[in-house]
Amino acid sequence: MSDMEQSYHYGVMRRAIEMIDQGQDTLSLEELAAAQGMSPAHFQRQFSKWAGISPKRFQQYLTLGHAKSLLHERFTTLDTAHSLGLSGTGRLHDLFLRWEAMSPGEYAQKGAGLVISFGWFDGPFGETLVMGTSKGICGVAFASETGRDNTYADLTSRWPNAEFVEDPDMLSPWIANVFGASQGETPLLLIGTPLQIKVWEALMRIPSGQVTTYSEIAHAVGSPKAVRAVGTAIGKNPISWIIPCHRALRKSGGLGGYHWGLPVKRAMLAYEAAQSESLAQAS
Repeated sequence: MSDMEQSYHYGVMRRAIEMIDQGQDTLSLEELAAAQGMSPAHFQRQFSKWAGISPKRFQQYLTLGHAKSLLHERFTTLDTAHSLGLSGTGRLHDLFLRWEAMSPGEYAQKGAGLVISFGWFDGPFGETLVMGTSKGICGVAFASETGRDNTYADLTSRWPNAEFVEDPDMLSPWIANVFGASQGETPLLLIGTPLQIKVWEALMRIPSGQVTTYSEIAHAVGSPKAVRAVGTAIGKNPISWIIPCHRALRKSGGLGGYHWGLPVKRAMLAYEAAQSESLAQAS
């Protein structure tokens, strides 16, 4: 599926979320298709191609109560994930990741001396802003809820002393790996405080299709009483989706926040659950 098709189908999914929130009952295939201006057969075929499962089944993953069921059925402890070798060069989203982090001194310079390339791409969660240096991707953001200008201003404000150059061609091979158009190693450059980097590394130990809690992450990074500070570090994650902050939930089963909008977080969790189900059916 092309990037344009992925982005289009995120728009369909976003409208489906709004319809589900407004309704009382599960919507029929005919109702969903009519709202998108498609025939039921065409809608079913296109949606299943994107999500891997039927629209009816996918609705269950988009409901507000899905987070609670995820915690019950797919909760993972980060110690277990670590023991399975899912850190460092672990496999995430069927990618091989490698990363390095800036030193505290380099971070304090707020990007001084860095040349950061950026580009806009269509992806499975709408229009996506990607930033990176010669060492790897340092930023991924989603504009569907916040708007293009605000999204760009947000990411560039993380490194105000850097030089930003529009160069999507440099980033396109890496983002093709991220969104599944190709397979290969994806390098990351983590630019943050020591605590933030520890939290982001912990997030990368959560397997796709599973979730954990803010308190579990705080425990994993050696700061069990610093749940609020850990939550702030999760919210400051600049490399969304690849560093999967969307997999962190409240212990109560609430979604918690998401920097690029809760509809995006819900869509990501639903997408991963659907992909896991699709793979299980195929095996």
